[in-house]
Amino acid sequence: MAIFSKLLTKTDIEKRLSFPTKCLKSLPCFGRGHAVDFHVMDECGQVWTFRCTVRNKKNPKPVISKDWSKFVSRKNLDVGDIITFSKLENKVGCAFYKIEVKKPVKLFGNNNLLLSLHQKVLLLNA
Repeated sequence: MAIFSKLLTKTDIEKRLSFPTKCLKSLPCFGRGHAVDFHVMDECGQVWTFRCTVRNKKNPKPVISKDWSKFVSRKNLDVGDIITFSKLENKVGCAFYKIEVKKPVKLFGNNNLLLSLHQKVLLLNA
């Protein structure tokens, strides 16, 4: 089940990935801390260790930092790419996380997102 999809921004690419607060309930429990590390598998089967932290009280939006810049670099991500985080269960009921990347489609030399893909992102974030 998709937790969220996001059209990547300059900040997402250069610093950290922020995502909607309502999605925190789908991630591992923070316990009493303000950060949690969790494993995420990409479409190639590589496992990444991301750290989710909740920023200060003025702007409590969650962000993913640890290994994020390494992931961005290895996947050659750019502004306008779309990532989707999902939470799945294996055969014995253990949860695991997956990240998928969708690149824009070039039409007539321009970067354009397919309408159906753009609509999917809007629906997931509604």
